[in-house]
Amino acid sequence: MKISQKGLYALEAIMTLGRRYGTGTVKIREIAIENDLPEKFLELILLEMKNARIVESVRGAKGGYQLRRPPSEIALSEIIRLVDGPLAPFGDADQLRSLIASDADHRKLYEVFLKVRDSAARILESTTVADLVSGAQSRKRTKSKKKQKEATLLSIVDKASEAE
Repeated sequence: MKISQKGLYALEAIMTLGRRYGTGTVKIREIAIENDLPEKFLELILLEMKNARIVESVRGAKGGYQLRRPPSEIALSEIIRLVDGPLAPFGDADQLRSLIASDADHRKLYEVFLKVRDSAARILESTTVADLVSGAQSRKRTKSKKKQKEATLLSIVDKASEAE
């Protein structure tokens, strides 16, 4: 499954709002700085999520964005479908079922694609924003995004080698 850059930005913004849920609004600039995202693009993404009633905005000096619902009630699938459309690279489930019924020569292949699509959908539908941000502290970026990703990767590799 491939997610667009816009989809990744949307998920990063939602995670930031999830970490700060219940503490008031967060300005677009703060979200952009914290996640090293382009502010203008983020503005468009948040507007799209506002129209979908995932976030709400507050005007004024103390204004900004906040989640409309608790992070535990927002599934990743909701964000990805909003921003990127269907969850799987093979089309939606109805398209695949139609191909299974009409294309006997490739039926088995389409059945595999449907299973992949259904598995991806189940995982994304059962994973919430709260699952991603639980235990995470809100933090300002002190390292570059690239260095943080490298540190995370090294941490994962170190843990994997310790387990062996």
